[in-house]
Amino acid sequence: MTTNVSLNVWLITILVIGGLLAFDFFFHVRKAHEPTLREAAIWSAIYVGLAILFGVVLWVVGGHGMGVDYFQGYILEKALSVDNLFVFVVIIASFSVPRADQQKVLLFGIVFALFARAAFIFLGMAIIDNFTWAFYVFGLILIITAGRLLAPEKEGDDEANNFIIRLAKRFLRTTDHYDGDKLFTIENGRRVLTPMLLVMIAIGGTDILFALDSIPAIYGVTDNVYIVFTATAFSLMGLRQLFFLIDGLLDRLVYLKYGLAIILGFIGVKLILEAMHTNQFSWINDGKPLNVYTFDPYTSLGIIVGVLTVTVVASIVSPKGKMLSAVKSVQRHAHAYLNTAYHADESDRQLHFDKMLASETSLMKFPEDKVQAMMEETGADREVEKARALHAESTD
Repeated sequence: MTTNVSLNVWLITILVIGGLLAFDFFFHVRKAHEPTLREAAIWSAIYVGLAILFGVVLWVVGGHGMGVDYFQGYILEKALSVDNLFVFVVIIASFSVPRADQQKVLLFGIVFALFARAAFIFLGMAIIDNFTWAFYVFGLILIITAGRLLAPEKEGDDEANNFIIRLAKRFLRTTDHYDGDKLFTIENGRRVLTPMLLVMIAIGGTDILFALDSIPAIYGVTDNVYIVFTATAFSLMGLRQLFFLIDGLLDRLVYLKYGLAIILGFIGVKLILEAMHTNQFSWINDGKPLNVYTFDPYTSLGIIVGVLTVTVVASIVSPKGKMLSAVKSVQRHAHAYLNTAYHADESDRQLHFDKMLASETSLMKFPEDKVQAMMEETGADREVEKARALHAESTD
């Protein structure tokens, strides 16, 4: 599982990744500010460059097999990480996190995700080493996950009010008001939790759920735990900067989830085929390997890159994709406006309402009947109606 990777290499790798995270905190996040587009673009490019450079070194030192497996894993995990940003956007909007403090929330999410996925990586390694049926289970998990991605979104889902948050608000002293980026503050002479801590709990909870899908997926690419760990770690590095770089473009990637569903389904089938090809179950073909087709690493890499390219390009150029992204933008701002508890002041709420109106205006360039049908299908029309009614009450 660790294929020619010494303990010293592991230690150096962990120190480098830890050093990059520490650098990110002390030089960018510690002082609250909103990154400029230029800053986000430069540092996003640097982190992607470091990931590619690491892959090239691994290719040269470890051979073509390790290099191809790493790039497969990195591209897959990067795509899944970008998909995670959609949920982060909803959580951050629901808690109305001040723009300057969003960096700290995102960095916490990245660090927690790294720890959660590292735990699942080594748990997955132990399962694969000790149970011959592991790949069958991983494959089924990925196929089910792919189906869940294709299922319609349920109206009323609200990541900001999940079970953990409800428990925290019920049994712990909390406040609905921010105090800069502090996790605790003093209110009425008592020490209380701020929404900043609650939003971190919400993001931490989603990180665990994402890890449950992410780790079986990358083990479908390679069973080398060093490659699994480094590909996962480098895919998360720079995700904070990427958030600010493509913040306004996230709604345009409307077909990304379909691409991810295809990829996860493909990897799930690939895992099951490989399990059948190395069959060890006595009750299947008398314990003999089955003569089934398996995908080589180069074919798998081509399929992953090809599907992601098609879905991203389709999201950007498709008229339906453009209309759906505009509808999603309207819905996101209406959702943020309706979550009234954590707004710092009325001007903050008004900003979300104004953005909702601006997004509605952008829908006028599309056919009215198609816009109305899509608004009803996504539930955006109901959220907008609620936001308008609430705004009318507050301005009377």
